[in-house]
Amino acid sequence: MFKYLKKIFYLYILRRKYYRVGSCNACGRCCQKIYVKHKEVIKTEEEFLELKKMHEFYNYLKIVDKDETGLVFECENLDKETKKCKIHKKRPGICRRYPQEELFAMGGTLAENCGYKLVPIRSFEEVFDKVKKQKK
Repeated sequence: MFKYLKKIFYLYILRRKYYRVGSCNACGRCCQKIYVKHKEVIKTEEEFLELKKMHEFYNYLKIVDKDETGLVFECENLDKETKKCKIHKKRPGICRRYPQEELFAMGGTLAENCGYKLVPIRSFEEVFDKVKKQKK
């Protein structure tokens, strides 16, 4: 019963398609080569400066590159030697919720050895059956 209620909650209230499973293995890759999306991927320093005024989390980020997608950031709280967060106990909500399925919507992927996985809430068979019923 609990699994069913959890599924309903995720699908219809949170409007999610995936469960996050696993745990962080402290590789630090999610803190590097970050794109920031606010309506669109941030492409200019001016856009980033405006975003920093809206939320203090963005003050932790520094621009390290720019490519065809937009600005590329790195979190300044990542300890380069240990690959651990310097403010782990006080880390922002966006970090606590990583990874979110929006990552895939932007074309991103999880690092190869990431301890997290995103698992579909509905199985392929459930989705297939629903589509099949709609076509009848």
